[in-house]
Amino acid sequence: MSQTPTILVFDSGLGGLTVFREIVRLRPGAHYVYVADDAYFPYGQHTEDEIVARVVPLVGDLIAEHTPDLVVIACNTASTLVMTHLREAYSVPFVGTVPAIKPACASSTTKRVSVLGTRGTVKREYTKALIRDFAQGCDVTLVGAENLASLAEAALRGERVSDDAVAAEIAPCFVNGQDSDGARTDTVVLACTHYPLLSGQMIALAPWVVDWIDPAPAIARRVSDLLGSANGTGEALPARFIFTSGQTPSPVLAMALEPFLGASPVG
Repeated sequence: MSQTPTILVFDSGLGGLTVFREIVRLRPGAHYVYVADDAYFPYGQHTEDEIVARVVPLVGDLIAEHTPDLVVIACNTASTLVMTHLREAYSVPFVGTVPAIKPACASSTTKRVSVLGTRGTVKREYTKALIRDFAQGCDVTLVGAENLASLAEAALRGERVSDDAVAAEIAPCFVNGQDSDGARTDTVVLACTHYPLLSGQMIALAPWVVDWIDPAPAIARRVSDLLGSANGTGEALPARFIFTSGQTPSPVLAMALEPFLGASPVG
């Protein structure tokens, strides 16, 4: 591991910025390359085989170009499909993003937990296996949001996202128990890295208070552990941002990205 490591953060779009932000807080002295595969966004519109065929060679090309010390797949949809393929194909360490079902169920008081993800993530066998292994007696509701990732991207681009649109996406997460104690959902797992971009709106629109479980801090800790002592000077360095479409971000989006990246994005 180099003393100033290079970390490549990959996502289908802009949601991985929520993970990126937490990693930078722990490791400000690294070189960062953030890749948004906007040419293929959203991944939920593609089949599992198509996503694997897209992501595995694309990540290989990025590794060859940027020679990262570590790659973060900051996308639940991709992580549940490609991590085994990536680790078999490339020798670089990988950190993936999977629904934080275990800590959510461990912390739930009412034992009613909802997993809010893309339709692809919540229907995968990988997610269902996590529930079987780690539900710890919880009643887990899987909620496949059709438009929430796109709404998050729109919000970051400065577009107005209506409360009604967000409320409709999160409403199925809130389940009132039918048993005598009236227990209801008290924990919601954010199983898409885009969703924390709308956290303020979701908290305000929730019909009651719940714990929202964002996996980004845990992912950042895992990255930091793998890096060991390597951290460069410890001073924040400008990050590079790449759109796979080759498009230049609008002035509004470029301004929104600066707090995340420390510099204007480049194609």
